[in-house]
Amino acid sequence: MAAHTLTSSSLSSISSSSELRKFNSYATFLQSFKSSNLLSSFIGNQLTIRQPNPNFVVLKRQSTNMTVSFSLPTSKREGVSAEKLPKWSARAIKSFAMGELEARKLKYPNTGTEALLMGILVEGTSQAAKILRANGITLFKVREEIVDLLGKSDMYYFSPEHPPLTEPAQKALDWAIDQKLKSGEDGEVTVSYLLLGIWEQKESAAHQIMVALGFNDVKVKELWKSMDKDIVCSHK
Repeated sequence: MAAHTLTSSSLSSISSSSELRKFNSYATFLQSFKSSNLLSSFIGNQLTIRQPNPNFVVLKRQSTNMTVSFSLPTSKREGVSAEKLPKWSARAIKSFAMGELEARKLKYPNTGTEALLMGILVEGTSQAAKILRANGITLFKVREEIVDLLGKSDMYYFSPEHPPLTEPAQKALDWAIDQKLKSGEDGEVTVSYLLLGIWEQKESAAHQIMVALGFNDVKVKELWKSMDKDIVCSHK
């Protein structure tokens, strides 16, 4: 019994001594680490990474807005410089941006005429949008027709940030610009020009959807009368 007690006491003493040495060694290492400024430097880097400069984010956002707000993708015209091309109205630009967003919501790889049609309805304040709604063409109905006509995208597919235009969608934008140039009138290209450009693409998804929802040439004549009524501001 005495031998057993002695052995336990010795082991306890040895264990305590070992832990004390480990503690002293760690304390010495920590002190030297602090004195070399490595610890404060490491922590400082962590704080810098976790708190990005807010001024950088603001500048980036402003730059993006300036890029979007002055032009839409249109093809080059022979004999017409970019400076002489008519500008798009604020509502037309917003309609286009909303169209891109709707294409992304449906997870489509491109921005088609159907997406531009939805964009006009999402923006909602233009004469073109009001004429569409007055004739029973709403965003909900258009979206349903799109899914029926084109189907749903793969749930695991993610659209690009700016889905590229389909050929009919690009032709719709070009038609709007050309029509404005032919008119010989000053001012901006309104949403009505954009919607008529979409309507002119007879084989496009949007044209088929508009026909299915009751839009026709009689309604188009009404749209022609509102060609220049959407301008709220001029770009300088």
